[in-house]
Amino acid sequence: MGSNGEGKPDSGLSSLMLETEAFLTRLITLKPPAPSDPIVRKLNSNEIQSMQHQIMPDDHPQDLPSVIQQAMTVFDNRMRLTHPHCFSYIPACPSSLARLGDLLTSVYNVNAVSWDVSSGPSAVEKAMIAWLGAQLGMPESVGGCFVSGGSMANMAAIIAARDEMLNPRERGNAVIYMSDQTHISISKALHMTGFLDYQIHKIPTDDNFRIDVSMLRHAIDTDRKSGLLPFLLVANCGTTNTGSIDPLGSLADVAQDEKLWLHVDGAYGASIALSDKHRYLIDGIGRADSVSWDGHKWLFQTYGCGIVLTRHPGSLLRSFAIDAEYISGVLAPQGTTNFYNLGPELSRPARAMSLWLTLRTLGRHRMGEMIDQGFILARTADYNIRRYKNWVVMAPTVSSTVVFRYTVREFDEEELDALNKAISQRLLAENIAAILTTKIRGRTTLRMCMMNPLVMPETIDHVISQLDKVAQSELHNTYPKVAKMTPYCQECPRVDILQDVQ
Repeated sequence: MGSNGEGKPDSGLSSLMLETEAFLTRLITLKPPAPSDPIVRKLNSNEIQSMQHQIMPDDHPQDLPSVIQQAMTVFDNRMRLTHPHCFSYIPACPSSLARLGDLLTSVYNVNAVSWDVSSGPSAVEKAMIAWLGAQLGMPESVGGCFVSGGSMANMAAIIAARDEMLNPRERGNAVIYMSDQTHISISKALHMTGFLDYQIHKIPTDDNFRIDVSMLRHAIDTDRKSGLLPFLLVANCGTTNTGSIDPLGSLADVAQDEKLWLHVDGAYGASIALSDKHRYLIDGIGRADSVSWDGHKWLFQTYGCGIVLTRHPGSLLRSFAIDAEYISGVLAPQGTTNFYNLGPELSRPARAMSLWLTLRTLGRHRMGEMIDQGFILARTADYNIRRYKNWVVMAPTVSSTVVFRYTVREFDEEELDALNKAISQRLLAENIAAILTTKIRGRTTLRMCMMNPLVMPETIDHVISQLDKVAQSELHNTYPKVAKMTPYCQECPRVDILQDVQ
């Protein structure tokens, strides 16, 4: 703390510190948005130029409170993923504990690159890797590290698979298998690690949007007979489009039979392992050679919490271990881990600390209940959608994602695409809900992702009711002739019970 030259604390600095403390307390205890709050605020072209002109640093200092206010204005222009009516993407809805953990990580600013400079956080990270691996049913030999997110976790696993399974001369002949629902981060990681499009074989999915195992086996057999070298199989544990989960046990059998590396993209769905009620959905995940996992999805962390896990830490060491005279550890006891040898980064924040703090405070059972809430909300939405005329659920509701489409018999597919897109735009423009669109089998479809544990089923009831009214209004306003031919039915057939996912 500064002084005024007489050994006394500077009153201005003390006041500033008190203001900063109050501001940080306010941020950590930030209440979620109210339903009436705007779901999204975004800058138009003129506002972008104006903001950039106003906020850029200049030659003269600015007082901290005004700069903080400017920062809050900048952050205010965003989609509020914690809004109770926001169901877009697979959102980060961090708990207040995660915010606190993130703050502590930033304040201490530990470089978790090596044991010498971060023995405490490194010990926690190593313990967390073992604990997370155990939740998935992976062996005690499990290794891994925290990375920036699922994309980096996928890339680290693919590099480990490449280096473990192929010698450099074989890489041009190697083949990778994935389904037509696999996340784009896999293709991006394969491109970045030196594989070309012709080496990626996309296997069709069945009616449940799960990879067709028989077609997979046929493709592997055909490729081998053609002189190619199958080496990597990517399985989905929670697809982004529909939330579907591949038959992980069956794929583990294929990988074992064919001597392939099995990587499970569990960025979204691996968190189901913490749920006592729904853990069975991901049976077989522990047999994988590697798994990616995003804490900032269904573990309610702030962004930047990704995890890569491998059955054996040697897989990552062979790909990432490196040394130099200026980073060789001299203080580390035998058996400790320098995490720069297990992942692509050198300097890195202590990412494990926030997730550790959250789980340590809440416990696994409470975290599992928060994950279960996503299942409840998704099934509530599925049930309500089926109550109303002209709505079709486009894929089985397996986890916390529901995809559905408004259909009118008199419309062709392109007209229905346009209608569903218009419904989504109306919902957002009128601040009713953020329910964006995706493509299912080439058709524009609405999608709701429900992972906010603070949202209650009655909120879903209300949103689906408003959704149907918007759809009816859009139909009547844009296509009045068709609307007369398809009158709205108040007494629609109802589903008697909400069946459990099988």
